[in-house]
Amino acid sequence: MSEQQEQVISPRVADDVDNYVGGQWATPSGGGSRPVMDPATNEELATVEFSTVETVNEAVQTANNAFKEWRQTPVTERVQYLFDLKTELEKRDEEIATALSREHGKTVDEALGEVHRGIENVDVACGMPNMLREGSGNVEDVAPDMDEYAVRQPLGVFTAITPFNFPAMIPLWFLPYAVATGNTFVLKPSEKVPLSSQLIFEAVDEVDFPDGVVNLVNGSVDTVNALLEHPDIEGVSFVGSSPVARHVYETAAQNGKRVQAQGGAKNYAVVTENAAVEESVPNITGSVYGNAGQRCLANDVVIGVGDIYDDLREQLIEAAENLTVGAGVNSDTEVGPLITDYSRERVLSLIESALVEGAELVLDGRDFEHPDDELNGHFLGPTLLEGVRSDMEVAQEEIFGPVLCLASADDLDEAIDMVNSTKYGNASSIYTESGSEARQYKYGVDAGNIGINVGVCAPMGFFHFGGRKASFFGDLHAQGEDAVNFYTEKTIQIERWYS
Repeated sequence: MSEQQEQVISPRVADDVDNYVGGQWATPSGGGSRPVMDPATNEELATVEFSTVETVNEAVQTANNAFKEWRQTPVTERVQYLFDLKTELEKRDEEIATALSREHGKTVDEALGEVHRGIENVDVACGMPNMLREGSGNVEDVAPDMDEYAVRQPLGVFTAITPFNFPAMIPLWFLPYAVATGNTFVLKPSEKVPLSSQLIFEAVDEVDFPDGVVNLVNGSVDTVNALLEHPDIEGVSFVGSSPVARHVYETAAQNGKRVQAQGGAKNYAVVTENAAVEESVPNITGSVYGNAGQRCLANDVVIGVGDIYDDLREQLIEAAENLTVGAGVNSDTEVGPLITDYSRERVLSLIESALVEGAELVLDGRDFEHPDDELNGHFLGPTLLEGVRSDMEVAQEEIFGPVLCLASADDLDEAIDMVNSTKYGNASSIYTESGSEARQYKYGVDAGNIGINVGVCAPMGFFHFGGRKASFFGDLHAQGEDAVNFYTEKTIQIERWYS
């Protein structure tokens, strides 16, 4: 094991995975448990105990009790805690990234980039005094001696249920905006990767938010359902697979809650004859194989249009063949392991399905074994399938693994039809130096995030994160202005004075 691998996590986190409720750390009990595993080595890092329904009730009640005083705290004072949180997270960024790499498998550089994207949202939420003002307004003299105002007000307790693939960034899509707008907050992170959340909440604890404003509960399905059904939860944010997103949306909505539920994806990249192929290939490769393909912005189907196909094919194969697979904490690693053996088996089944349906395996990573005997985790080497058609399962379902599906189209219209053939609408990219092609693509593709010569079109914190069709359930997305609208209600106030 390398010296870098031994830079694990803080001793408190390695011993216990705790809840953080009312400003206090406590280990839940009675709701079951599971080990937290290093997916590169199959080493047990910690054990996470699951919260019972009673524990969830306690956390929500604590947050609810804190709401009245917190909403009366001036917004300029509320954001001071976020300024301090930003500073604390920046101090701890490498520690969080190393822990994230150990529990998830992504490279430390990828993890560090993720932490910084999360911090970006804290930074944006620090501007809440202006964000609350924008979109509100008043009109004097709406009638004789009457004025009318629209005032944004917080609602109460909000929760976020976050996934395994970005355990540092995605909680910070929600937490800063919820508390800056005057609400209180309960986070339920993925039980597969709870350690980075522990470190984020160590920073929260150091900032010393008022007790009950920011809370953390660990758990599994029962914990999630307890939050979805709790009468004192005003709104739910979720990121994960589309079937679970639909369940979250329907269950929470039936219980009278606001919901933003980001689901799965099936993203395509289109490369036209006007593309700068040599410059585009590293960007495409990073989109497909980065994070071991475990992200909802991975463009895992790449369409070569017209005569560009052969050149694109050769360059993509060469780029994929040269990627280094290993533990994320090793500095030379470019593709880490998949999160669990179940995830690996699922990807293998999709590859097999593609072969049965007529695709050709150009680059086969199925039998990859790392030469380091200690790295006996859930590895899958970079894989490339050719001859993929839009009616194949691999062209319709999210792979979530290091697999590139190569397809061809005669022209851009055909390529756009292929992109739109899936039930998802999360993201899509085009590689071209033609402005008219780019405009045609932006106009014609049904996706919430569109990249022009950008393979991972992740919006900055001051824009909302898009998503359409089966990729999103709800009305208001994460980040930016949508977050402000989600976490507040505009109250109309009409005034008349007689003296």
